[in-house]
Amino acid sequence: MPAQQKKIIFCIAGVFSFACALGTAAAMGTQLWIRGTILCKTGALLVNATGQELEKFIGEIQYGLFYGERVRQCGLGGRPFQFSFFPDLLKIIPASIHVSVILFCTVLIVFALVGTGFFMYNAFGSPYETLHGPVGLYLWTFIACSCGCLILILFSSEVKIHHLSEKIANFKEGSFTFKTHGEQFADSFWIILGCSLVHFMNALLIRFAGFEFPFSKSKDSATTTGAVDLMY
Repeated sequence: MPAQQKKIIFCIAGVFSFACALGTAAAMGTQLWIRGTILCKTGALLVNATGQELEKFIGEIQYGLFYGERVRQCGLGGRPFQFSFFPDLLKIIPASIHVSVILFCTVLIVFALVGTGFFMYNAFGSPYETLHGPVGLYLWTFIACSCGCLILILFSSEVKIHHLSEKIANFKEGSFTFKTHGEQFADSFWIILGCSLVHFMNALLIRFAGFEFPFSKSKDSATTTGAVDLMY
């Protein structure tokens, strides 16, 4: 592939990687990871609410990685309540999983930025055939993509398996019991999914630029090495 086309491909991949870093940083700071509704089970049972009456006992909840908000509905109108994960909720949530999600988000941002720098370096510089070159591009892209996948898996397990929304809804509730009525992943969660797909696409762009995947066996290694040398 001509050198000019490789520069364009690496610049595009670098811009995508930088956009993922910004998107992940923005997603971390919002409370748009989960949106849902919570049912005041105690109040509904007391009045034997059914049908439209049940709507008076259904509140709302949304939260992110650091803070969130819920509206408490127990038949007397909505009462908003804001909460923070640190340090308020650490005792009732799976703290190790939650902290791991935040940690992997940070690692994703770091390696997305590192990948951006190396993509631009490969586009306009003369990299060595080590971590500065295609091997490094594959490595940083793989780490960023893996972190994105781990974030999705860990956060999904925290919400669905450990019932995070119910634990938050029942936080500091004495006589009332709340139950998750419905929940769905919100914008920030899908941003992380999109970033993971973008990093996977960047790996395909590296391959499209003419670089073999690391550890792949080539039938004519000498010819390949000579061709790579000419590229730079």
